[in-house]
Amino acid sequence: MSTPPMTGAGPYRPTMADVARLAGVSLKTVSRVVNQVPTVDPALAERVLAAVSELGFRRNDMARSLRSRSTSGTIGLVIDEDLANPFYSSLAAGAAQGALDHDAMLITASSAEDSERERGLVLEMCERRVAGLLVVPAGGDQSHLRAEMEVGTPVVFLDRPPTNVRADAVLIDNEQGARSAIEYLVARGHERIGVLADRLTIYTMRERLAAAEAAMEDAGVPYRADLIRDGLHSVPDTQAAVERMLESPDPPTALFTLTNRLTLGALGVLGRQRSDVAIVGFDDFEAAALVPHPLTVVSTDAREMGRVGAELLFQRIAGNRSRPRTIVIPTTLVERSKG
Repeated sequence: MSTPPMTGAGPYRPTMADVARLAGVSLKTVSRVVNQVPTVDPALAERVLAAVSELGFRRNDMARSLRSRSTSGTIGLVIDEDLANPFYSSLAAGAAQGALDHDAMLITASSAEDSERERGLVLEMCERRVAGLLVVPAGGDQSHLRAEMEVGTPVVFLDRPPTNVRADAVLIDNEQGARSAIEYLVARGHERIGVLADRLTIYTMRERLAAAEAAMEDAGVPYRADLIRDGLHSVPDTQAAVERMLESPDPPTALFTLTNRLTLGALGVLGRQRSDVAIVGFDDFEAAALVPHPLTVVSTDAREMGRVGAELLFQRIAGNRSRPRTIVIPTTLVERSKG
């Protein structure tokens, strides 16, 4: 029998998949043995238990205890940015309230938008025997969670749907929000609308940009590739992009920014240049009503997303085995500042 590899980040935590490979059985068989299903063939069970012993595999017993009591324990939240971002601080506050409602604690960590770090954090939380996980996925593949889910650790995804696993998800209505922003600008006579997006590897960016472009097409607004900028991940990136747009021979009369960070970057340029370019930003932030430039936002209830996600998670911890659900949180267009 071969043993799993060691990693540079510390001791390797064996998974059910490792046990299955070592024992030469299916993942389902391992799950049945670990969960003490009595109908498993004794010879297969003996092989699985030998592999479990050799690898030092440990199952998650906290989830089982919570399913029987539903009154205590710890859940984990993995976000892809830090809590300095108002969206994620609100989301974490909602999740913490949901945990408190069930007499549980919340552990929060950031993957820093690194899928490998996300994987490490998830496995570390499972090692700490969290009863369940709330995850804002950083990467495009969450299959590394399958083994943990197979042994009974429930997972609910927030803001972005999972890939390669089936689980509950709580999402923002990105299409509705982006469409309402473009319709708002078009209704005020704007046809040269610049759109500023983060990396298009991010699910929310793809959804919002696609909806914005579809709304402009429906409104008969000519497509302008020079007014679409993506890959803007920081305030300086955004400021440079906005400055280039405003210096072009046919500059935009309005901007639609797809995150609050991009909104702040754009506002810095518009304020310095005393520009009258209109702006609508996706995601609200606390100081939006105080900015000197007129600002409208697509307001999203991130706190409610966190709360609803936690409630779904505790339902799973308590034993709910219904089909995975996707809940969509609506958005609202709000005129925050008149300038």
